[in-house]
Amino acid sequence: MSTESKPSTNSWATYKWVVSHLRPYRGKMAVIICCGLIAAAGELLSPFLIQRLIDKVIPEQDKLGFYQILGMLTAAFLVILVCSLTRNILQSKVSASAARDLQYNALLHLRKLGFSYYEQRPVGETLSLLNHKVQSAELVFKRFFPEIVQLCLFLVAAACLLLYQSALLSLIILPCFATYYFFGPRLDRKFSRLSRKMAEDRTSFDKKVYESVSGAREFRAFGSEEWDISRNRGLFKNVTRTTLSWVFIGHFRWSLRSFLFQIGTVSIFVLGYFLIQWGWMTVGQFIAFLLVYGIFMFRLSYLISQFIEQNMMLQEVSLLYDLVHTVPMLEEPAQPARLERIKGALSFDNVQFAYPDRPPVLKGITMDIRAGERVAIVGTSGNGKSTLLKLLDRFYDPTAGEIRLDGIPLQRLSFNDLRGSIGYVFQDTYLFGNTVRENIRFGNPEASDEEIEAAAKAAHAHTFITELSDGYDTMVGERGMKLSGGQKQRIAIARMMIKNPKILLLDEATSALDNVSENVVLDALQQLLTGRTTIAVAHRLSTVKDYDRIVVLDGGVIAEQGSYDELIEQRGLFYQLAAGEKRTDDTTQAAVPAGGEAIVLS
Repeated sequence: MSTESKPSTNSWATYKWVVSHLRPYRGKMAVIICCGLIAAAGELLSPFLIQRLIDKVIPEQDKLGFYQILGMLTAAFLVILVCSLTRNILQSKVSASAARDLQYNALLHLRKLGFSYYEQRPVGETLSLLNHKVQSAELVFKRFFPEIVQLCLFLVAAACLLLYQSALLSLIILPCFATYYFFGPRLDRKFSRLSRKMAEDRTSFDKKVYESVSGAREFRAFGSEEWDISRNRGLFKNVTRTTLSWVFIGHFRWSLRSFLFQIGTVSIFVLGYFLIQWGWMTVGQFIAFLLVYGIFMFRLSYLISQFIEQNMMLQEVSLLYDLVHTVPMLEEPAQPARLERIKGALSFDNVQFAYPDRPPVLKGITMDIRAGERVAIVGTSGNGKSTLLKLLDRFYDPTAGEIRLDGIPLQRLSFNDLRGSIGYVFQDTYLFGNTVRENIRFGNPEASDEEIEAAAKAAHAHTFITELSDGYDTMVGERGMKLSGGQKQRIAIARMMIKNPKILLLDEATSALDNVSENVVLDALQQLLTGRTTIAVAHRLSTVKDYDRIVVLDGGVIAEQGSYDELIEQRGLFYQLAAGEKRTDDTTQAAVPAGGEAIVLS
């Protein structure tokens, strides 16, 4: 059996994938970069206007030249303001749109992944990928990519201006630049690791504080306050130690950057003094060079920080990259077979199955189910009952063998045709946090209100729905928390009624209900089963007495099959299961007196 396979991730592949989501907005992105460059060019204009002011306007007392410089500075500031505002607005729009596209594509791919993906990964992990990791990608769109491009182009232009002003002064700052380039990134990486560890330690400490507050009763009852405080103290020491290291590295990094910047500045002052004395440079040129140098070093250090932070973001986004590039274990056929009219006949031909890295569950299931036949699958836990239903709905494909619907292998059918013909009622019904009406309509989005009410009546749900505060427009709460288990199951049955599938799969649909609710749901199921091929995994054998056939699984194979009465007469495995269920029911009834209070048996 094939399994979902993940790609080998590297930062460059992740970066190309993230940036590819900007392709539909490349025009706007070009405007963003141009606006950034124009704003930066306006910033570089100021030193040269100051040079002119010092070298010409002031010595010549040129008032007109002074007003011209003042006007040019004002115009430059206005251009910078307009370009910065335009850039910020467009950056917000483009980053939000690209992040939305990325999240949507990730969600679409998530739908293609096999059922194993959801069984092997917690929901919280997937939600984190679709939310927090998308936010990290949005930072790449909004901040890192455009700013890094702008900074690289800006630094090239600034370096050219420095060389143009004075090649000799430009060369003297190279040792400072090389020293910072050698030590700076190392300190930045150390600072980033400490930032991440500090956040993790803080999260652990906050979690422990929450446990201390929420479990205060238990700690006091067991006299474990000191034990709990000592655990808090240990975590607090970790947070303190990491925070102090983070503060030290942060200040040291800033101090080193400032020190090298000042060393470069002092070197420029010393050499600049002699260049002015020798007549190789004017005072204005020297001031302009010094200002451009300050801008250059500030932007250079910022660029290095941006690279480090972007790599941190890419580490997080790489998890999303892995998700989107995970190869689904199940693929639809390129040219699926078409079933004009689905009858519902099913055939299992030596079906075998094993979950990844686990022993075989099904070891050779062969049987034919007629259209409209009701078949119950029974047996002890771990014998593959629910797995058989998953194979029918193509949550997985068999390791070996074949399952056919009306003579056509399931792998040759499209998912829409296959799953559109199958209705699945789980033990734990999932209801959306919406109205009762919309939860039933989920079975057929095109259904009218009249059809919804008819389905609810057939499912014995109409009466309790009308007694709710807002009837069919009552909000059921998250996962249907405002409804009882029996009510949720009847809504699930109404949902299947309105879907009107030819094949019905019941996965222990009543095992979690009390006897009263179970009887009501069973009455509703009788309406649903009429005329449909039904395969039910049964926990309580009494619920499948009237089924056409009962199949007993044991050790991954069919041990017995026949009607309820036939299997009881055989006195085989099914007889033992039924006898065990009866003993359990008798014990339970004996433990419940007339008053209804359960007595705990020793």
